[in-house]
Amino acid sequence: MQTDPSHSPSGQVQGGSVAALWRYPVKSMMGEELNAAEVTERGLLGDRHFAVVDPATGKVAGAKNPRKWGNFFDFKAAYAEPPKPGSVLPTVRLTLPDGTLVTSEQPDLSRILSDALGREVAFAEARGTEESTAEEYWPDIEGLDYRNTVTDFEMPEGTFFDIAVVHLLTTATIDRLRELYPEGRFEVRRFRPNIVVSTPPEQKGFVENEWIGRTVAVGDEVRLRVTEPCPRCVMITLPQGDLPRDPGILRTAARHAEANVGVYADVIAGGTARRGDPVTLV
Repeated sequence: MQTDPSHSPSGQVQGGSVAALWRYPVKSMMGEELNAAEVTERGLLGDRHFAVVDPATGKVAGAKNPRKWGNFFDFKAAYAEPPKPGSVLPTVRLTLPDGTLVTSEQPDLSRILSDALGREVAFAEARGTEESTAEEYWPDIEGLDYRNTVTDFEMPEGTFFDIAVVHLLTTATIDRLRELYPEGRFEVRRFRPNIVVSTPPEQKGFVENEWIGRTVAVGDEVRLRVTEPCPRCVMITLPQGDLPRDPGILRTAARHAEANVGVYADVIAGGTARRGDPVTLV
């Protein structure tokens, strides 16, 4: 395993901006690209607030174990209207693999999802201090912590997040991965970030790794504390839409970036984040 030597010498974001905002109402399903989003201490308002759960085990189902659950990326979720701080979250609209539209308000939603997935499931909402566990399949790729096995992991209390509430990814990182593996299709949607930061041309390599321990300002209001790198899993290899299955995506990340792509952050000041907002280190 090698660490990529290409990186920004200073870690400064000069002229960086928000290129895209993404929210995923239901864990592991495709989400929605936004022009603006409210950011709270729990991340983008409504992000990963719902999940599909296996009632037999109590574990959260999802794309991290595709051998068991198939391709969750064939499902899409979006809010019927933008969530508002202090209000009940609006209805979620779900598009099934066959194009059928259903909503989170339907009393038979769990049965419909069970039929679509071929296994009994329940539709769940993140609540209070409940603890959730999920399964993760590790493909046989050198550089991963495990190989060709399934492990369990616990999510932060009362949430359906893997580790932290906000995931940041820079265009510099995507560009570097494309250089390292030009045969692969490295696109933002494979990595499911919340905030994509467009970095200037002089910023090279995995620049956000140098932000760990720093505060990032997004626009006038939002302040994020970058806490750790984002470890990648089998999900980034899976097909979605016109993107093919490609284990080389994860293999490249493992070989050149210790299987980390992007960074996680906590919210230290909330507010509205908008596409085009300046992004700076403070």
